[in-house]
Amino acid sequence: MNPLPRQPDDLLRALRAAGIGDERLLQAVRATPRAGFVPTGEVAAAYRDVPVAIGHGQVTTQPSLSARMIESLALDGSEYVLEVGTGLGFQTALLARLAADVVSIEMRPDIARRARANLSRQGVRNVELRIGDGSGGVPDRAPFDAVVVSAAFPEVPAPLAAQVRQGGRLVQPIGPGGHEEVVCFERTPSGLVRLRVVTPACFVRLHGRYGFPPDGTDGL
Repeated sequence: MNPLPRQPDDLLRALRAAGIGDERLLQAVRATPRAGFVPTGEVAAAYRDVPVAIGHGQVTTQPSLSARMIESLALDGSEYVLEVGTGLGFQTALLARLAADVVSIEMRPDIARRARANLSRQGVRNVELRIGDGSGGVPDRAPFDAVVVSAAFPEVPAPLAAQVRQGGRLVQPIGPGGHEEVVCFERTPSGLVRLRVVTPACFVRLHGRYGFPPDGTDGL
């Protein structure tokens, strides 16, 4: 007998089991249909806590990992957020529910177009989606209260650190790509201060002027 299709509450239970306790975040996950943010051929996996392939050798961030990163930002609904690496827009949509406004930047034009269509279909309006080099952030819209970087680099690129408002937070995978620690930082008068390690993880590399050189296979 074939198992029943997964439902949104299955993903919610998986996030609770992974230790996610922010109720605003959990309700945002419940209200945001992940099936609307994955390729047609991956809909069966939408409500499992797994990454799915989106092309260019990339995958979406695993929902529980994305939730841990968002939870570390401690959003209260008033924030102006920068997301580096839009992917197909699921994390973007969660941020849009949890913050006042979001600027998201994606290097791959075709992926950005798909994300824009996904967000539009779900009625997400408080997101500005840019196509470009995320390693440099979006200086003309800075400063930001929170920054989430969905790709790995051994340090926080200087432009991203500079675009965090004093007292704001930045979360990024720190490492070479494929084996790193997701770290949450806070901006102080003296610069970024490491608050804590959120989780170990495996991410694609952050490519761009302030990241790894482009190699044509992955990157944000």
